[in-house]
Amino acid sequence: MNRRDLLLLCFLALLIGGVISTQLGHPGYTDAFYYFNAGKNLAVGRGLTDDALWTFIGEPATLPAPSHLYWMPMPSIIAGVSMSLWGASFKGAQVLFIPFYAGLVGLTYWLTIRLGGSRRSAWIASLCALGSGYFLPYWFTTETFSPYGLLGAGALIGIGLGRATGKVRFFGLAGTLCGLAHLTRNDGLLLIVCLMGAALCPGLPGARSRRAAFIGLAAYLLVMLPWFGRMMQVSGAILPAGGLETAWMRSYDEIANYPPEIAFSDFWAWGLDNIVRSRLEALILNGQTFLLVEGMILFAPLMLVALWQRRRDPMLSGFWLYMPALHITMTVVFPFPGTRGGLFHSAAALLPFWMALGVLGLEGVIAWAAKKRRWRANEAKLIFSSLALLWIGYLSLSVTLGKINAWGGTLYAELKLPPDAVVMVNDPSAVYYFKGLRGVVLPNAAPAAIPEIARRYGVTHVVVDAGRTPPMEDLWRGVNLPNFLEPLVSTIQYRVYRIK
Repeated sequence: MNRRDLLLLCFLALLIGGVISTQLGHPGYTDAFYYFNAGKNLAVGRGLTDDALWTFIGEPATLPAPSHLYWMPMPSIIAGVSMSLWGASFKGAQVLFIPFYAGLVGLTYWLTIRLGGSRRSAWIASLCALGSGYFLPYWFTTETFSPYGLLGAGALIGIGLGRATGKVRFFGLAGTLCGLAHLTRNDGLLLIVCLMGAALCPGLPGARSRRAAFIGLAAYLLVMLPWFGRMMQVSGAILPAGGLETAWMRSYDEIANYPPEIAFSDFWAWGLDNIVRSRLEALILNGQTFLLVEGMILFAPLMLVALWQRRRDPMLSGFWLYMPALHITMTVVFPFPGTRGGLFHSAAALLPFWMALGVLGLEGVIAWAAKKRRWRANEAKLIFSSLALLWIGYLSLSVTLGKINAWGGTLYAELKLPPDAVVMVNDPSAVYYFKGLRGVVLPNAAPAAIPEIARRYGVTHVVVDAGRTPPMEDLWRGVNLPNFLEPLVSTIQYRVYRIK
């Protein structure tokens, strides 16, 4: 491995990350607003607290409430540390996310060499990771993408090194990274399961296998125990409340249920035909994510070819366990969260592997075709690699420009409400970011639930926009209004009501 290449690639990544970060004006969407808000509270000395409930899962008693009762805290911690160093603003929060992106690019270079690629192969794979297609703008907002991508990929590489070398210390490293990845996303729990599977699978001597599993699990727990303790203190459970219940969803709107219950009895009463159909629909949508996002269309078949050719390489043992487990989990167990971004988020950890395998698969296919068609293999590799880079560059630029425009936040930025209002709205995290107003999510419940929620959280106003839940359709249309709501504003984009 050429260290000069690695340093140059990381420098390019830092440069590109810095440029794109300056073009993103706001976090952009619910998840990123949420992590930013909690990170800012942390930076200014309020701890991990939440002023805007995007879900009622966990049922906090009042506002403000302990944050991260459903999502994990790492992005907010990173944003909080970053803001404490560079200022309590979105620009300040972005700074520490950029090195994670640079680390992903560097990891791709190393992994390509480790899987048998040449220096040129490693450069091409790293440049593909630098572009990264649909992922590119997401690396630089206050979200899980860049930290989970680096920590998750690092954990899988640690597992692979443990299997390839038989050295237990790599399982300890992987366990530590599994813990940090779990602190970033709930899906990180799947990584430690894969580590245990890789350690205990045939291939390592019995005593060493058990020792590897023990050390990996111990390292994971060493990282996670403080968070488990915090969760026990604020919620009475070590894992986020209601996380497993999302397996019984009949639509993603149920994430906003009030009361916050997603019951197996309702799921089963939904009927086997609906259950099977929802999983088949998830299979199609997640298949599109694999093709378009993970494989960037061009690489999808090529990376599978290269993966199969290296199926006995112990370096890929963790990847072989995690990759199918992730896709199956997000399709069969959690189809609604999976198709609404869960798979997209978690697939960030697969990017270095897919880019390395995609380039190696391309070169393998070219070498095979060169023998059949009497091509000049090196020239063909140069031509097709250049075309691949052009395509990924075009895709990455198009997606990024689109998000720069889409993440402007004009809807809630222009909202006019009293300075002491507490708002019930589709995206309370965004309203808190733009207006500094506390709030709760518009529930997936009939309007009759509004007074109870208002009493509990002090809600004074209801804002209904295009992201409304189905039971709130009448409030959007302005018909059959309950007598406890007074219409204030009606625009093309939203309706505002005061709670009497």
